[in-house]
Amino acid sequence: MKPVELIKQPILQEMELFESKFREAMISNVPLLNRITHYIVRRKGKQMRPMFVFLVAKMVSGGKFEDRTYRGASVIELIHTATLVHDDVVDDSNRRRGFFSINALWKNKIAVLVGDFLLSKGLLLSIDNGDFDILKLISIAVREMSEGELLQIEKARKLDITEEVYFEIIRQKTATLIAACCGIGAASVGSSAEEIEKMRKFGELIGIAFQIKDDLFDYTDAKIGKPTGIDIKEQKMTLPLIHALNTSSQSERKWLLNSVKKYNKDKKRVKEIIAFVKEKGGIEYTTNKMKAYQSQALEILNSYPDSEYKDSLLTMVNYVIERKI
Repeated sequence: MKPVELIKQPILQEMELFESKFREAMISNVPLLNRITHYIVRRKGKQMRPMFVFLVAKMVSGGKFEDRTYRGASVIELIHTATLVHDDVVDDSNRRRGFFSINALWKNKIAVLVGDFLLSKGLLLSIDNGDFDILKLISIAVREMSEGELLQIEKARKLDITEEVYFEIIRQKTATLIAACCGIGAASVGSSAEEIEKMRKFGELIGIAFQIKDDLFDYTDAKIGKPTGIDIKEQKMTLPLIHALNTSSQSERKWLLNSVKKYNKDKKRVKEIIAFVKEKGGIEYTTNKMKAYQSQALEILNSYPDSEYKDSLLTMVNYVIERKI
């Protein structure tokens, strides 16, 4: 059985019911919108985020589940989908999960409006049901994701990212939404403020480890979803590259920065950059950092009694850093 299927086992029924509730949450009176949202639903990803909501809710409450938990998962998935639609416009990307992106099929103007529609649907789902604690967690996540994206754009122009700034960018861009999933899962079953924060922190640690793993894919020869060297081509300063810069002599540093700035589209030079980063121990350094975040997340999980939900979350934590795509 694939890891994702294994993780889903204790919440199979909930995931099935969630799918129909999520479809309902997207319905509109505008036929064009319904056509587009139908296209989105049919091309859904692994749905890891709703899984986090459900597993955390059940683990912290001893198997309890409420309607609020479904709403929390739907809000997360609506907001996440909105950010993906907007991301494809920002990145001028024509593909998403192997299919044409919304902007490729319906152009940027409609894609931006669809993203806005999904965002408002998510927020209204919380407001209409008085889930203001959930709304606060998701609103913080949206604010941080926007700030992280803008911080990355600003730093990419100057190529002056320190390790500290790198971690702040990935915490905001990627980890904050997974943190919100886990916080919402706990909040949906009436957990204390301390427990909600503990689970939010757990999600943040997993999110950071997830993004570090993504950055490592840029230096792998394995056949994965994204081609090798894509971050270098986009002038994204990832941890392996930052470590290589920090351990380089002045002349090496100058060559590396110049290569990323001016020769980022040159295939031969990109290969040279990858080889240089590996030579400087960038991969080992980054892998160790990722494992440190993983072990902090496991420490939080291990403070809970054994259950099938905890087992699934343990599998999830390990899957995040062992995945091949």
